Amino acid sequence: MTKLRTILAENLKAYRNEMGFSQLKLADLADTAPNYIAMIEAGKRFPTDTMLEKIAAALRREPIELFAVTPIQKQWREALLAELAEFINLKLQSAKNTTPREPRH
Repeated sequence: MTKLRTILAENLKAYRNEMGFSQLKLADLADTAPNYIAMIEAGKRFPTDTMLEKIAAALRREPIELFAVTPIQKQWREALLAELAEFINLKLQSAKNTTPREPRH
């Protein structure tokens, strides 16, 4: 898959999820078939300029936004921060459970 297809595929999926749309819902709004949306997201198909405009409109975006790197980077950053927070919480919980207790008198 080319870099351009990869960016489009990942952005399309990210924007679709952000809107809370299934592939079926996006396909309906863009007047296309759900399997066509699935193939674009898999990088197996590349839409025409007309279809890009329909998809972008359905997602309430400008067509150029479907090729921006920013949404992907934001998604990766958020996932990384969530994993880091979970790791820190686990370590803190583990340290709390293994802290030696002072003897009672």
